[in-house]
Amino acid sequence: LIAGERQAEPHSELSAQEYRVLIQLAEGRRIADIAAAMHLSPKTISTYRSRLLDKLALASNAELARYCQLHHLLDPGS
Repeated sequence: LIAGERQAEPHSELSAQEYRVLIQLAEGRRIADIAAAMHLSPKTISTYRSRLLDKLALASNAELARYCQLHHLLDPGS
């Protein structure tokens, strides 16, 4: 890293679908509800969740929610 250069935030590397799942999980929505809203199977949403936890180095939905709060991803207009 060059002095003064910022490293990209881990969430900036997520696909659009992964980002949508991240936000909905952080808002406390259930996997089945996210699946229905996105017209995907609950298994697919669970796979996205697992990938999110790996990519962001987190262990739970609570940590996903905290990550989103710390990075202001849940703020209106963000």
